[in-house]
Amino acid sequence: MEYLAEYGLFLAKVVTFVVALLIIIVAAAAMGQKSKKISKGHLEIKKLNEHYQHLKDELQHAILDKEGLKQLAKDKKKAEKEHKKDKDKDKASKPRLYVLDFHGDIKASAVKSLREEITAVLSVINDKDEVLLKLESAGGMVHAYGLASSQLQRIRDRGVKFTIAVDKVAASGGYMMACTANQIVAAPFAIIGSIGVMAQLPNINKLLKKHDVDVELHTAGEFKRTLTVLGENTDKGRDKFKQDIQDTHELFKDFIKEEREQVNVEEVATGEIWYGRQAIGNNLIDQVMTSDEYIYSKVDTVDIIQVSYEVKKGLAGKLGLAAETTLDNTVGRIWERLSQQGRYFS
Repeated sequence: MEYLAEYGLFLAKVVTFVVALLIIIVAAAAMGQKSKKISKGHLEIKKLNEHYQHLKDELQHAILDKEGLKQLAKDKKKAEKEHKKDKDKDKASKPRLYVLDFHGDIKASAVKSLREEITAVLSVINDKDEVLLKLESAGGMVHAYGLASSQLQRIRDRGVKFTIAVDKVAASGGYMMACTANQIVAAPFAIIGSIGVMAQLPNINKLLKKHDVDVELHTAGEFKRTLTVLGENTDKGRDKFKQDIQDTHELFKDFIKEEREQVNVEEVATGEIWYGRQAIGNNLIDQVMTSDEYIYSKVDTVDIIQVSYEVKKGLAGKLGLAAETTLDNTVGRIWERLSQQGRYFS
């Protein structure tokens, strides 16, 4: 009887724990559903003129002596006094440079934020303003980067100056996006080009046959499925698959011809890449410089405003981001150690 009483008490504790856990899960799910109804993102605005001035002030206060700081204060006060009368006029007429960022993955996921940023900027922009997009992408899915490029065309259609700056890479779908700009600037060793299309998939049909496993695939439409992973592929299916890739490549080339007429598309649409210093020779870019250099060259003449649309992340999103960061850091360390044994460029 004593054993049964102890067992019953243990069982009651287990049931209580399970019920409590279920209540927590249900409550968390309900809160998650409720949060979906609320706006998931917001605009973050940063005035880069003030940022650069702050950096300059900090350094000057660190390196100047008392006399130098005193003279600096006098000069600053004098300059403010001279411009006081025209302050309102200058503020109203000074053009703006809106700075956006796009870091692309294979699905061009950042287009979700990009479309919001573009909508916000176009709602206040005027003809004297300019948009600068800092673009980093090695490309990805055709339809995803097609949408991203269409979003950027909204800026061109508005008739304002549109510049794209590439510090590291704008290849394949990334270069498709870059072509929508009036001007492309790139760092000396930024990777540019890769104007081509690729697709690959494994096929384990022979392995399945070896183990007496049959796979049936039924379609309505001759080319609903051309190549498969499990089934037996045919020459006819392969030919259709290759033709689809070629057709996509032709669409890619036509897009570049329309958006960037100065490029000899047939010459560069080979899938090759060029570095920034080389890319200027075949008109893939217009100027060799970093995005920082381009932005800072305008700090005295325009108001520089960085615009980003930040999406609110739930607990699952934060945990996923932490896991992704950890994985990236681990892969980065492995890559660094391998790279020490020799040069390798992908």
